[in-house]
Amino acid sequence: MDALETFRRLWDHAAWADALLLSALEAMHPPPALAWREYSHVLGAESVWLDRLLQRPQRYAVWPELSPAEASSLAASLRAEYAAYVAGLSADALDVRVPYVNSAGQSFETPVSDMLLQVALHGQYHRGKINLLLRQAHLPPTPTDYITFARGVPAATTDLSRR
Repeated sequence: MDALETFRRLWDHAAWADALLLSALEAMHPPPALAWREYSHVLGAESVWLDRLLQRPQRYAVWPELSPAEASSLAASLRAEYAAYVAGLSADALDVRVPYVNSAGQSFETPVSDMLLQVALHGQYHRGKINLLLRQAHLPPTPTDYITFARGVPAATTDLSRR
């Protein structure tokens, strides 16, 4: 698999994982506040990085306060926009350095490839935190591992009632 295809798969996984978690969190009445905050952050950060990649003004805070309807709308928008963005990339585009200013006001120029890796890895880190928060609240986690996505088969889970 070449680098472009890898980035496309990473984004497909992120979109799948985001949708899976949103569905699970929406089914909880209400979801744990800290888990919802982390999920909103995943979407906020994905939005911030997309805005940087597209060199447009930032639309959302890094830690937005989103209602379920707002989160659902933003997640759908991000799925479509990232899919279009990565579909339109060329191999040479991965090395292009994109200038931006971070949330602390510092200026950077970062290659597209590193920005896309940041989105993928950052999102998975916070999805793991969400699942930890769910377990701590005695709720079932939502497995979002890449291999679960790639295999198309649900991951093994631990029966929480046996603990």
